[in-house]
Amino acid sequence: MKKRIAFIGVGLMGGPLARHLLAAGHPVTVHDIDPAKVDAIVQAGGKKAGALDKVPAEVDVIIMSLPSAEAVNEVVKELKLLDTGRNGLIVVDASTIDVEASVGLAAQLRRKGIEMLDSTISGSPLMCAAKDTLFMVGGKREIFEQCEPLFAAMSREWIYVGENGKGLETKLVVNLVLSMNLMALAEGLTLAKKAGLDQLQTLEVLKKSAAYSKTMDMKGERMVKKNFVPPIGRQILHLKDIRLILALGARLNCPLPLITLNAQAVASEISKGRAEWDNSDIISFYSELANI
Repeated sequence: MKKRIAFIGVGLMGGPLARHLLAAGHPVTVHDIDPAKVDAIVQAGGKKAGALDKVPAEVDVIIMSLPSAEAVNEVVKELKLLDTGRNGLIVVDASTIDVEASVGLAAQLRRKGIEMLDSTISGSPLMCAAKDTLFMVGGKREIFEQCEPLFAAMSREWIYVGENGKGLETKLVVNLVLSMNLMALAEGLTLAKKAGLDQLQTLEVLKKSAAYSKTMDMKGERMVKKNFVPPIGRQILHLKDIRLILALGARLNCPLPLITLNAQAVASEISKGRAEWDNSDIISFYSELANI
């Protein structure tokens, strides 16, 4: 029997995920602060949620894809999960939020009979639409196993990484390395320009070299052509994730000098009014330093 799903937050990532679940035959009820996004999923076969506090009684799993811990807490409040509880309900949180906040929420929900998985995603919105993403999941293993058909419907691959919080910690490690790939590519392309090399040709060489990363496919041409708007990944959300990485490092007394520098570079770009630009704009930080 297909699980009944409520999907909260159907934006760039949540929208494609909800569509994948519908394609797999799951009944999906959706909610978003943007009515147009809800309407798009309804047209694809979903159902618009009514009063949010009625939703938990009508579904088996609630999936959230939200931009911040504040948004997650607000939705949990509107769903009244901590007021009424709901034995057997599963919450799958695909948001990237503070690890301690997520672990604390999971513990609160468990006391109300609700299990939560921090089910973070590696991949861009385009990869999400193509079902080419990876889920990294923390929580109880038996709950993860119950939700495997959902992850199979939404993604290319899914991995159980440990107890609550471990999905988020894994995502932050992935994002740290991605941020370094992005910054290294921007630095290399800037050096190429200063040396009089053709940046697009250099990018193609890099893709064929031992230095290759998927970042080159997703962001390289955007960097060279300065195609920062509309964004795939907004600078402001990128900086939010970097700050979560730094907070985790601070709690663990783990030195993170490279991502610290990256945080300053991204903050510099945002201070220039580029918060809503794509994070490939990091090359502008280097271009301006190099007076290109």
